[in-house]
Amino acid sequence: MTDSEIARMARILGGLPAAAREPRLGTDWGSLQHAYGSGEDIPVSLCSLMDEDPEVRSEAFAALDMGVLHQGSLYTVTAPAALFVAAILDHPVGLAEHEGHFPWDDGPPRSLRAALLVWLGQVAESAAYGEDPARDRSHWEWKPWHDDTRREQDPDELAALHACREIRPTLYDAVEPFLSSPDPHVREAALGAAVPLLRAPGLTDRVPRAATLLRAHLGPVAGRRERASVARALGEWGADTSDLLSDADPAVRVCAALGPTPFDRPRALAVLLDALRDPRTTDSWFPEPLPGLDGWFRFTVLCSALALAENIEEVEPVMITIVAAGGTSVTDHERGPILLKAFAGGYDPTHPLTPAQRNLLRAFVDTDKVTSGIGGNRLWFRTAGLPEDQEGIAALL
Repeated sequence: MTDSEIARMARILGGLPAAAREPRLGTDWGSLQHAYGSGEDIPVSLCSLMDEDPEVRSEAFAALDMGVLHQGSLYTVTAPAALFVAAILDHPVGLAEHEGHFPWDDGPPRSLRAALLVWLGQVAESAAYGEDPARDRSHWEWKPWHDDTRREQDPDELAALHACREIRPTLYDAVEPFLSSPDPHVREAALGAAVPLLRAPGLTDRVPRAATLLRAHLGPVAGRRERASVARALGEWGADTSDLLSDADPAVRVCAALGPTPFDRPRALAVLLDALRDPRTTDSWFPEPLPGLDGWFRFTVLCSALALAENIEEVEPVMITIVAAGGTSVTDHERGPILLKAFAGGYDPTHPLTPAQRNLLRAFVDTDKVTSGIGGNRLWFRTAGLPEDQEGIAALL
């Protein structure tokens, strides 16, 4: 370091909150790893998050994004880095506007605090993966050739995962105050972090208080996006959202129905199916995905509907419409999951096809030329134990 860099770092260290000093000074960073090697360079990046120069802060945040949580992967350096970030959330520099470092960082203007909260939410999402296999399988990104449960994890990966899970109570305590922030971007980012954090088995006792805080933002003054995000969070945590299933806003109704175990399953399923009958409108509700979600909103709605349905017969008409939708139906996020729902456990040649299964396969055959109904979905047909060509399916029919 140059003399000026040493002086700059000394100023930052002098202003560190007490809670940030412990992970900063009490961690053997050189013994830890990030995506590109030793974690010995991470303390400088962490402290640079509080630099007066916005460009330096932007580069430091990029180091977190690319090295400490590379594409959602956890490393042994991730947990202590997350503790440091949580400890500086209320630092005055958090009010400064965050400038994206990469060309693709073209989202709406937001504060550094909001950006750090989003990053903590991503850490929490990665830490939660695998705790509830049923929930993971209902997420629209799952594909038939992905099965992490069968892969032995590297010891360092397991250590990183357990370390990130152990710190979730501390992370949530740091995040909770910002659920009531006057800045809507900060509130949204805090909610995006709180949702996966409060899914942790050891944090269920915090849910009632969080639910009370969030319901304060369900009034008419709040916009669609915030009200829908709150409804989704409540459902994710297992809170009763039955009252919101009749909300005047269809987007809020749908988000209230997304929870894995709604109190009123038939009504929640009906709300989801109604939204899938008009997917273009449903997708238009949130041009920017809600925190914790990716892709078109209809993908999330569909997978929640499939998870709630007790059998394919409950969702048959809407599912057939989706399969027959031509090029607007997406293989890995729509047709494939629908096929596996219809053949849960795999096709059993000793049992005749049910009428619903027969109707669905007929829709695949009828739209084969338009959507590659069978050929373009070969991996899904294989996973379902079905023939992988039109002739084989025609023989079943």
